Amino acid sequence: MEMVAKIHTPRVEIQYCTQCRFILRANWLAQELLMTFAEKLGELALIPSTGGVFTVFLDGEEIFSRKELGRFPESKELKQLIRDRIEPDMSLGHSDVSH
Repeated sequence: MEMVAKIHTPRVEIQYCTQCRFILRANWLAQELLMTFAEKLGELALIPSTGGVFTVFLDGEEIFSRKELGRFPESKELKQLIRDRIEPDMSLGHSDVSH
């Protein structure tokens, strides 16, 4: 019997380097996103990798890359990037940009 996994969207993937021990940061950001978006996310996956990567994808689209930007994402920044794509009218409270 073949099992086919159903993808639930929106799907967030955090690809992190195991050699660099980025797992703690990946876990922390995953927790922040799950608490913020609760029922709005379909899935959140942590994907072990190598080579210093820390990349965040939303439904297959890269939305943050440590290698490209030379830094890790801030929690507030990542929440805004995801919110702007899945539910633009959602308030993030203290994580919203002040103008």
